[in-house]
Formats: sequence, structure tokens, C-alpha cells
Amino acid sequence: MFYVSRGRVPHKRHTQHRARDGSLYAEELFGVEGFVGRSSLLYHVVPPTRTHRIEALDSVALEEADDGVHRHRLIDTASLPAKGDAITGRVPLFFNADVTLGVVRPADPMPETVFYRNGEADEMLFIHEGTGLFDSVFGPLRYGPGDYIVIPIGTTWRLAPDAGSEQRHLWLECPSELEPPKRYRNEYGQLLEHSPYSQRDIRVPRAVPARKDVGEFRVHVKVRGRRTAYHYTTHPFDLVGWDGYLWPYIFNIGDFEPITGRVHQPPPVHQTFQAHNFVVCSFVPRKFDYHPLAIPAPYNHSNINSDEVIYYVAGNFMSRRGVDISSFTLHPAGIPHGPHPGTVEASIGKEATEELAVMVDTFRPLRITKQAAGLDDPRYPFSWLPSADAPGEAEALAERGPEAFPD
Repeated sequence: MFYVSRGRVPHKRHTQHRARDGSLYAEELFGVEGFVGRSSLLYHVVPPTRTHRIEALDSVALEEADDGVHRHRLIDTASLPAKGDAITGRVPLFFNADVTLGVVRPADPMPETVFYRNGEADEMLFIHEGTGLFDSVFGPLRYGPGDYIVIPIGTTWRLAPDAGSEQRHLWLECPSELEPPKRYRNEYGQLLEHSPYSQRDIRVPRAVPARKDVGEFRVHVKVRGRRTAYHYTTHPFDLVGWDGYLWPYIFNIGDFEPITGRVHQPPPVHQTFQAHNFVVCSFVPRKFDYHPLAIPAPYNHSNINSDEVIYYVAGNFMSRRGVDISSFTLHPAGIPHGPHPGTVEASIGKEATEELAVMVDTFRPLRITKQAAGLDDPRYPFSWLPSADAPGEAEALAERGPEAFPD
């Protein structure tokens, strides 16, 4: 990413930085990959090490479901009720060693004295519905529909939805860096002219006065599959300034400029972020292909060595039938998928699409959770048949119900 400076920082790093009363601010190096990755320098009113109590909270275990069948899946989350906050309300759906993703429908803001820090993974929230405030040690950012909130590992933050604003978010976490695709950056990290977005589209936290509140504050730290509460007597958002290359930011999917061509373009043109062994792509409203014989609908393709998850946000996805907004499709490796019957012919002659979706392609197999299994439509693998009626296998699978996903 690029260099950002906020608030008051000294002229030279690792030198004295004092308040007007002569007290020394506490410098913190916030960085990844030891001392060779991206980093920022943070200047605290109170050293960030002063915890006076540590307590175990809970484990964050993922329960796998396995019906013994390798198949396409449709997971409909539209009816999930709002519950908890941005952390306690999370519903994990898919996971492997590289990424975990799911949905969250916060019913409440996080308590004002409670904060969250993922100590083992970068995180991303895609705001499907709702507005509010993403606040972090780096400063606040307003969020709204279509925003990707990218949160580096180790960031202390909290989410406060606006009162009366119904929330629906896609979330994921990964133990590697989530970053813009390398092919869109030069050797200095600058996004290039052919990139579908630029630095101007990225919103960075603004500087605000350091919080000097005194009281009982808790930072819930997630590491190694458990959450631990660290207690402090001073507010963790006490920075007087920071600068560097590592910080949370927001990028709105509406600022993604689609890449089109005379014939259908493959999914990599939609890539928005990359991480180790997976990518995140944005399908946005765009003009269709302009070859006189072009077929706008995507061609059938086999995911030979990758699993494809698509989350449907808005519009009418031209290649799908029977897939509603707030649903996920999982098209796993080893079996082909493609446009549903009738959608290829229907796409010919169309000039544009208004579809909006987020795709996550992984290069190691995904597993589904028990929560996902409870939302799975067993008829989906047969939706490519010319008839809308599923054969006996679908009914049989549906009749198995919970037994298809043993403990």
C-alpha cells in the first residue's frame, strides 16, 4: 500500500516525542513479517502494554459438516435472524487453512468499552446492508452498503451500527495479508493505470484527538482458536499520531471499474484482492461484450484445482436461476459448472448487466460448517437439467435432513 501520516509524529523515528506537559509518548511498531513487512509507527499517550487483568473468554471452534457427497451447493442466508454484534453474531459457513468466511447480521453495537483484535489473521467485512462507524486505534471511518472494510492483523477496533440501520455483512479472515493484486502494482506498490481501482478510491481513517478516558476497557484478542480478554484502565484509542504503510481502509465496490472486451472476459478481470491461496473478486454492473456474435453469459468451466464461492448481493445474475439475494453458491473443484438452462440464449443481444456479487476462489478445498449445512438446498446440483423438477436423488437427499450431516 502507500504511505499515510495522521496526527502528530516526530520528525525522525525512534526519537523523543513529548506532550506539552513534557511527558513522553510511547512509540509502537505495528508491523507484519517481523521487521521486514509493511509497518506503521504508532504514538500512544499510555504504553499499550499496561494490562492489569487477563481472562479466558471462549473458544472459536469450527464444526465441519460432511454428508459424504462431493457436489455443488446453494446456501441461502436471507432468513438468518439478526443477533449479537459484529463479532458474537458471526455465522461461519466455509473454511480451510487459508480462509474462513461467513455472514454476520449484527443486532447490536459492540459495547462501548469492548474492542476486538484478531491476533492471527487479516479480516475483511463486505457491507451488504447497513450504515455505521468502523472505529479503530488508527481513527474512525464511516461505512455503508458496498464497502469492503480491510482490517490488518493485530488492529484494535470496534463496529457501531447506526441506530435503526439493519445490518448484513459478509466477513472473512485469513492468516496471510489481504492486498491488491500484484499484477496491478509496480515495484513501488503504486496501483497502475490498468488497475480497476486506484489509491484515490481508498478511504483511510482520519485523525482525531487521542482518547484519554479512564475506566475499565477490554480488548478481546483472538489467537489460536480462542478469545482472551485483556483489561486496561485507559482507552486503547489513545494515539496522538501514526504513520506508515499498514492500516485499515475502506474500498467501495462501486468504485471498481469493470474490465470488458469484445468477447467474454474470464473471472480474473474481476479480481479485487489477493491473499495466500485465494482471491476476492467483484462482479459489478458493466457493459456486455461487443463482438457481433458474442455470448455474454459465461461459458461452462471446470474448477480443476479451485473451489468457487459467490455471494449474491443485488441485481439479476444472468447465468443463474433460482439463486436469491443473500445466497452463496459453492462450486467445488473437480466438477464443471456453467450457465443455467436458457440463460445463454437469453443473454445474446443484451447490452449490460446490473448484477452485483462478491466471489472468493480458493486453491485448496473448502469445508462447510454445520451452520452452512442447515441452510443447504440439496436440489441445487440438479438445477442444470432442462426440467426444473429435481430427480429422485434430490428428494432422497432432502429426506435425509440432518442425518446427512452427522455430528
